[in-house]
Amino acid sequence: MIDILLIRAFFIIVIGWSAYALRPFQLNPWMSALLGALAGCAIVLFELRLREVSLKRLIGSAFGSVLGIIGAYFISLVIGRALPNDQSTVSFVQILVLLVMWYVGLVIGANKGDMLNLAALGGLFGGEKAGTQPFKILDTSVIIDGRIADISETGFLDGILVIPQFVLRELQLVADSADSMKRNRGRRGLDVLQRIQKIPTLNVQILEDDFPAVREVDMKLIELAKVYSCKIVTNDFNLNKVAQLHGVDVLNINELANALKPVVLPGELMRVFILKEGKEHNQGVAYLDDGTMVVVDNAKRMISKTIDISVTSVLQTTAGKMIFGRFDDKVHSVFDNKHIQDRQERSQGPREQPAGITPQQGS
Repeated sequence: MIDILLIRAFFIIVIGWSAYALRPFQLNPWMSALLGALAGCAIVLFELRLREVSLKRLIGSAFGSVLGIIGAYFISLVIGRALPNDQSTVSFVQILVLLVMWYVGLVIGANKGDMLNLAALGGLFGGEKAGTQPFKILDTSVIIDGRIADISETGFLDGILVIPQFVLRELQLVADSADSMKRNRGRRGLDVLQRIQKIPTLNVQILEDDFPAVREVDMKLIELAKVYSCKIVTNDFNLNKVAQLHGVDVLNINELANALKPVVLPGELMRVFILKEGKEHNQGVAYLDDGTMVVVDNAKRMISKTIDISVTSVLQTTAGKMIFGRFDDKVHSVFDNKHIQDRQERSQGPREQPAGITPQQGS
């Protein structure tokens, strides 16, 4: 660290001494030295800023700058012939075009540089570490589902969310469908995308890459994930399995939802509301707030009642989690729903009297 500081100080001193000796712009020696030292400090600050930029962004910005300068050169040739014979005006416009084209190329190149796959080039770039903002490709099903927006707003998703152009086309086809149900699903997906784009902590980008030889959207997503070495965000069970066979990492929203469901162990007590009759004899069925099904033995006669049950087992399936329990009226309590509601109201305290009205006094 000290060596770097010495090198930077030596660099600034050398530039200042050179300016003192050469006196650029016909300035006096000390003004020239000050100007040289300031230029050296600016270069050091620029170098410090570059140390924080990833190699992908450096390559993207350099490539964009070169393209911008080349474009500005050809535009300047046209401007030199089109504008009137006013050399100062022509020079100013040419410099303005050069700066604009260079700036636009630099900024766009830096932003798009994050999508470069340097590992595919091998050699010097093969050891480039993954960026701090990894890609995550969204498929059509997870966009229509809508829960991805809620997860994004909580801050659990970071990096860059990539929406391929072919996914947008499929979403638009669904939104333009003659079937009203499909049309509503497609429009909800478009609303979810707009909601995601407004989240300030996320970087949402539209990717134009396509694979014309591949017809199925799911296979296009897998090929795209292979090219950029990124993950697919989905809730499609079949896409999840096929992607795993191809060695592509998948973030499944359904698996996340199942993992967040409350954990219960055999022997624990639960309070549930028996909603309907079960398939087996003398069974009742209840549902938790997150949609988890609870099958209760000996609870058929307790339909439309809230009861305490004892958990007997928990079954994890591809569709989610199922809880099995048993009700014993000799051990467990039965609650009348009206009684529970009255008790909750009493716990909240007496209601306030409307303004201007007082309770009647007894005679």
